[in-house]
Amino acid sequence: MTHAASARRWFHPDGPLPPAARRAVEDMTYELVPMKTLTAQIPHLPAGARVSVTASPAKTLDDTLDLCARLLELGHRPVPHLSARMVRDDAHARALVSRCIHLGLREVFCIGGDAAEPGGYPDAMAFLRDLLEIGAGSIDTVGIAGYPDGHAVIPAGALRDALFEKQALLRDAGVSGFTSTQMCFSADAIRGWLETTRADGFTMPVHLGVAGVVDRRRLLDMGMRLGVGTSLRYLKKNRSGLLRLFASKGYDPGTLIDPLADDFARLAVTGLHTFTFNQVEATRAWQRSVLG
Repeated sequence: MTHAASARRWFHPDGPLPPAARRAVEDMTYELVPMKTLTAQIPHLPAGARVSVTASPAKTLDDTLDLCARLLELGHRPVPHLSARMVRDDAHARALVSRCIHLGLREVFCIGGDAAEPGGYPDAMAFLRDLLEIGAGSIDTVGIAGYPDGHAVIPAGALRDALFEKQALLRDAGVSGFTSTQMCFSADAIRGWLETTRADGFTMPVHLGVAGVVDRRRLLDMGMRLGVGTSLRYLKKNRSGLLRLFASKGYDPGTLIDPLADDFARLAVTGLHTFTFNQVEATRAWQRSVLG
């Protein structure tokens, strides 16, 4: 599909999105990072927005839940990231779940995280077992990560095994689950990963992870604030994709979503997870333009 054809499909009424893709864009998830600079951007969230709140090694999990509390007061639907490597021990895990329950948060996102030195849990799978036990009856939806483009340090086979083990663990616990794909800039790679994973028996809904509308200077600033080690590990695996982000002043998520739009229903892609890099205003403007 040419760039001109893509633009006509996304921004003109004579080329509507397929229904499944449109639903994903309408209720897309805005990923936010707990930082002071976020204050001016929160008012740009759409009313009742679904918001994924990250866990950064430069912050604490209390910072993540503090932002969730703030978003709840504003009428949004926050989903906290609980980073396994940032959880100190069983007591800390119980305190985190207790606060989620107190806030009325029944959905969380369980991820290994980028902390250089783990606390009581080396990876997401180890933490997920305790999370499901501690939160039984209170946490009813858990998100996990998928990696269409692989991981900087985890072998592909281990990633695949963990994905299916988590699916089985959630199913046995009677807890709903979904997977959000980590950032990938190749539609072919994402489609291939989805087709292979579905053929192998993976049935959980998928939220497609895409970069929001982000400018180069902001991306660099965020990288420095989030920690050089984390940024370098990401760059090692995603060099080609990041070069595309830096190739122009801003990045248009439609360049990735458009080639996949017809596959949303077939491959059970039910959501859109947008990595905003805290540039909510620009990403919200993009969402409006897509929906017309």
